[in-house]
Formats: sequence, structure tokens, C-alpha cells
Amino acid sequence: MLTFIVLLLFGAFIIGMGIVNMRGNLSTLHSYHVKRVSEEDRPIFGKLVGSGTAMVGVAMILYGGCVLIYEKTGSDRAVFIGAALLIAGIVVGLGISIYAMLKYNKGIF
Repeated sequence: MLTFIVLLLFGAFIIGMGIVNMRGNLSTLHSYHVKRVSEEDRPIFGKLVGSGTAMVGVAMILYGGCVLIYEKTGSDRAVFIGAALLIAGIVVGLGISIYAMLKYNKGIF
């Protein structure tokens, strides 16, 4: 149960950071991302990076739910499904964020 609570809280925090970015506040990003993105591209950049970040948070919460199911039922299948969801969420979320950085920031660094 503790693992679920920790993953739930951490996932909610990451989703919150993504929502902040989607609303146009890029303060959670490194300053070089904000400086290198043009003023007119900042809203779409924030939405893309925020969406990717929120997707990672959702994947963490789903994984936590699968871990909770495992703890209650002992079903190994729940952990495997949760791990697949977590990996897929991280890969897709990072992919969206990296795409936005490459397109609007002209690089990830």
C-alpha cells in the first residue's frame, strides 16, 4: 500500500508540473529552454512538453495501481502489465518532450 501511495503522490506531482507547463508557465523548465524558444512558439512548446510530462505522471499512477492489485491478489500479471504501461508512458512522454525541444528549441541542450 505504501508503494501505491508514493507512486500516486509522485505521479500527481509530475502531472501538476505538466499542467503548469501546458498553461504557459515554463518556470519548471531549465532557463535555456525558455531563452531559446521564440515568444510566439512558447505556448505550443509548453503544451507539448507539459503533455509529455503529464503522460509520465499518469503512467506512474497506473503502475502504482497495478502494484496495488498485485499486493492485494498476488497476481504477477498485474506487475507485468503495470511495468509495460510505465515503460510505454515514459517512452512516449519523453518522445513528445524531446520532439518539442528539437523542433522549437533547436536541440535538447
